[in-house]
Amino acid sequence: MSRKEKFYITTAIAYTSGKPHIGNTYEIVLTDALARFKRRQGYDVFFQTGTDEHGQKIEEKAAAAGKTPKQFVDEVADTVKNIWDLMNTSYDKFIRTTDEYHVEQVQKIFRKLYEQGDIYKGSYKGLYCTPCESFWTESQLVDGKCPDCGREVKPAEEEAYFFKMSKYADRLMQYMQDNPDFILPVSRKNEMINNFLKPGLQDLCVSRSSFKWGIPVDFDSRHVVYVWLDALTNYITGIGYDCDGNSDEKFRKYWPADVHVIGKDIVRFHTLYWPIFLMALGLPLPKQVFGHPWLLQDGGKMSKSKGNIMYADDMVKLFGVDPVRYYLLSEMPFDNDGSIGWDTVAEKINADLANVLGNLVSRTVAMSNKYFGGTVENKNAEGEPDAQLKAVVSGAYAKVAGNMDRFKVADALDELFVIFRRANKYIDETTPWVLAKNPENADRLKTVLYNLTESIAVGASLLEPFMPELAVKILGQLGETVRPYDSLSAFGTRPNGVKVTASPEICVARLDIAEVMKKVEDMFAPPEIKVQEKEQIDIDEFFKSQLVVGKIIACEKVEKADKLLKSTVKIGNLQKTIVSGIAKWYTPEQMVGKNVVVVLNLKPAKLRGIVSEGMLLCAEDDKGNVVLISPEKELASGSEVR
Repeated sequence: MSRKEKFYITTAIAYTSGKPHIGNTYEIVLTDALARFKRRQGYDVFFQTGTDEHGQKIEEKAAAAGKTPKQFVDEVADTVKNIWDLMNTSYDKFIRTTDEYHVEQVQKIFRKLYEQGDIYKGSYKGLYCTPCESFWTESQLVDGKCPDCGREVKPAEEEAYFFKMSKYADRLMQYMQDNPDFILPVSRKNEMINNFLKPGLQDLCVSRSSFKWGIPVDFDSRHVVYVWLDALTNYITGIGYDCDGNSDEKFRKYWPADVHVIGKDIVRFHTLYWPIFLMALGLPLPKQVFGHPWLLQDGGKMSKSKGNIMYADDMVKLFGVDPVRYYLLSEMPFDNDGSIGWDTVAEKINADLANVLGNLVSRTVAMSNKYFGGTVENKNAEGEPDAQLKAVVSGAYAKVAGNMDRFKVADALDELFVIFRRANKYIDETTPWVLAKNPENADRLKTVLYNLTESIAVGASLLEPFMPELAVKILGQLGETVRPYDSLSAFGTRPNGVKVTASPEICVARLDIAEVMKKVEDMFAPPEIKVQEKEQIDIDEFFKSQLVVGKIIACEKVEKADKLLKSTVKIGNLQKTIVSGIAKWYTPEQMVGKNVVVVLNLKPAKLRGIVSEGMLLCAEDDKGNVVLISPEKELASGSEVR
């Protein structure tokens, strides 16, 4: 391109309720690969990511942890940023929604929309899901639970400000019809049109008055800005948007965004609410929204409550950064959910990175050193399979670039690895070790090794956006750096006489699967605790304690007591109130529905004015982590523990 064309790409900002798991990390790695590829193509790329730091869920988690909300989000934001950096992502901007400039602009935006009549004051009565920060009607629930996360919802009524979504709905529908690639994959677009736009958009609650951790509405101190109006505007505030009309040059240069890369679960917010907010502000809409699928473990979406979470830093300890990036990018389909497991990652690394790529590089460098002292020359002594190899290599860039333009990153990697697989086949076809036996075949052997080196150089250059460190390492062994992408369609640009390294390193070593799984087991094995034995008791004394199974049917925080939860526990035909100091480790929502072990015949005690009629049994490790003791299988409440 004659001048650098801009390309603005974003991830969804990570919610700071806790450490991001590998499914969350997939999004930043995916977006990084797209951003790096565009840079290699010559685009002026701006890549933004960050953290979403307000809301009721965070306020509750901070209180349970005995911290202020700001202390809590500061720690989690650092964790998020550290993981993004660990995964070698090349973002240009990391925005936090607690940043002062963002807070100021959100307040201006809210006021502007209110003054022009798009926001009005009312009251909300409905069903609220705290983890999703979403209100729902009865008809929208699935089996009586939140349709997004499957958790319990609670009736809620409060004064709130609302945005008139219906005012812009027809205009948005027209935009989607005029821009058929606005939402990808197409299945996501159809869902938005059929499930939301056609039935009619309801006005959206854009403020809350039942909690305080949010951006204050500057003209009504009882309210804070609803999380989605706050969070979505990061895409413009992060590049210098000013609601008063004084936006800086970066905003004028990069907006509209070329693509928002987001998870499929938040497509609704990005393709309905966000475009309408922008229309109300008189701003252009993003060119595309790509709603990627989920990365599943053990057949289900990762969640802390299910205990099926894998984290990027744990995976990197075992496999390294680039192999983890490769797995994430190569195993996630464009439209359907992908899957991950410790063993499947190891198997993929062995099959593709060790057997195909690593083996190819090792053999090529070793033969170049063995037969010609590392010097690689093209003698143009062509053979029968050469044309096929050259066609594959010279045609790869167009195929890879086409898939990247359509966000089909796994398909792009498949096309890239066709180079390496074809080069391995070329070795088998040309048998360099046989050619080396006859001095008369020297020119042919040199040509074969040149073709192999050229193929690897093109493939490794294309590989750089996906596995930056490994690609550079491979090219270094060939005596090269990443090639300009506008040269990759021409086979044979490597100068004659360039030497490969005399001291080759194994690019990717094969993994022993059994050894990997043993390391995983050791990694997550609970620490051994030194137990101090207490004074012995006889069996009769033990049986003085009446231990029974109970089911928690209701739970709430105790006012003015950060550590206490009040649970209502059903025990057979009985119902008991039990106060426990476990608010640091459990929210009321997490407690409801749990089967627990109760000391039933404990003398009642008054805590914060509440009579507690028993005790919930818990276990505590040497780090002070507390977990409730629960029966292994479902048992009727009232069952005796002995």
